[in-house]
Amino acid sequence: MTIGVVIGESKPTEVTAQSSKPLAVGEYVIIDSQNGKLLGLVERSIVSSDALTDVRNFDEAIESKEVASLNSRDKNYKVKIGILGFLDKLQKGQAVLPAIPPLPGSSILDATENDLGIIFAPKENEWIRIGALLRNSETEAKVNLNKIVSRHIGILAMTGMGKSNLVSLIAKQIATLQGTLIIFDYHNDYENLNLPKINIMTAKINPRLLQADKLAEVIEIRENADKQQRALREAFTDSVKQAKDFWTALEDSVSSFGHTTKGYADSASRVLDKIDDAKHRFSDILDPDCGDPVDLIKDGRVNILSVAELSERQANAGLAYYLQELLTDRKDACWAKRGKESSRKNNKFSAPIFVIIEEAHVFIPKGEHTDTKYWASKVAREGRKFGIGLGIVSQRPRNIDPNVLSQMGSLAIMKIVQDDDQQQIASAAESLSKDLLSQLPSLNIGDAVLIGQWVNLPAIVHIDEVKGKTAGSDLNAVSEWSESIKFKEIGIESTRGLIQKDLLMD
Repeated sequence: MTIGVVIGESKPTEVTAQSSKPLAVGEYVIIDSQNGKLLGLVERSIVSSDALTDVRNFDEAIESKEVASLNSRDKNYKVKIGILGFLDKLQKGQAVLPAIPPLPGSSILDATENDLGIIFAPKENEWIRIGALLRNSETEAKVNLNKIVSRHIGILAMTGMGKSNLVSLIAKQIATLQGTLIIFDYHNDYENLNLPKINIMTAKINPRLLQADKLAEVIEIRENADKQQRALREAFTDSVKQAKDFWTALEDSVSSFGHTTKGYADSASRVLDKIDDAKHRFSDILDPDCGDPVDLIKDGRVNILSVAELSERQANAGLAYYLQELLTDRKDACWAKRGKESSRKNNKFSAPIFVIIEEAHVFIPKGEHTDTKYWASKVAREGRKFGIGLGIVSQRPRNIDPNVLSQMGSLAIMKIVQDDDQQQIASAAESLSKDLLSQLPSLNIGDAVLIGQWVNLPAIVHIDEVKGKTAGSDLNAVSEWSESIKFKEIGIESTRGLIQKDLLMD
């Protein structure tokens, strides 16, 4: 059915059309060109009224409104359509643009589920359902999980727009496939995620496994405290690392260094204070007897690794350690599989793994060096060869290192209002047109623009809500206050009952 006609000047990549009805941005249409059917995406939609143009006052507006209602030709529906390629080629996975633009007068047709289903909902196993096309809601929207793991993904949106729901949905699909997923959970958003065999644990740091400068960072010795840094570095010997009572051995070694090295007594004393403070404040996190923390991650499971109890510096040191060890393990596993010598006899992860970092702007900041950024960048560059995928999640794209963001092969972009956030995304995503970028502020909760290698074509979708999900949801303060008042009243009634009973007994 013809719903519009190409008008004006057309190009191989875009046309303007006059339609019979308003078309929504993000809606797919067919352009019946002289060389075959083309798939187009509505990127801009304008509705105007001749009668209501250049109205100078309210009375004139009322009169013009009546004129407009009586004239069926008054409304003007104009759309700009981006051409994505020949429909039959797109259905075979090939994006081929026309050499000659569609002629003015070419018909615009509705895109049917049969037209779109082959492109957006392939039936191969690696394609997982993520929702439905926002404007063509009868068509499923699927993403390629292999591309996520091999080419990485960025999930970017304002707070409360559905980032954690999308992460939960991906986790649910990976759990179904018995894949290995590790989520570094910064705010304990996923501790109640309802998945079978989920492995929830608290991130721990084994101080024996750290370098001296990282141990200094973890026990919060300032970077510019050179003498304290040296006192710790000199005292943190191999024998201390292997000592049965690690903390006592370290304290004895620091104390000995302070006594035997001229000018370091005060610095050694301050290091001892830092160690003592860390032992008490971070006793649940710093565990010299926990072995290798990576061993707590279970292969073939969804692993939620809480870093909520760690300070920012500790979390940074912890994440860097995990990323380094995971990449090394996967490298060794791949080399062993190819018959090359492996430095480890037993690799923990025999199959690809996927790592998601929440609040990525904290750990992979723009303009600052962090160890996590170094290792995340390394995973982004080398992960594809060794089967380790990286997902970064953030509500502040402008604060993420642009080099790491640009290496995310796929993006899910939800509502973004800030101009600098939009510009950061635009510079990292060449396939995001200016018109689609301008639509980001108007997206609703759960709506997302998907671009990159995990989809065959850019798509605006509504993402399925994970049932029973509590991850990332806002607190219901009013409800909790009400419950709290009820419990207090019950407590008062109960206390009165006991008092009366005691009086009766007397």
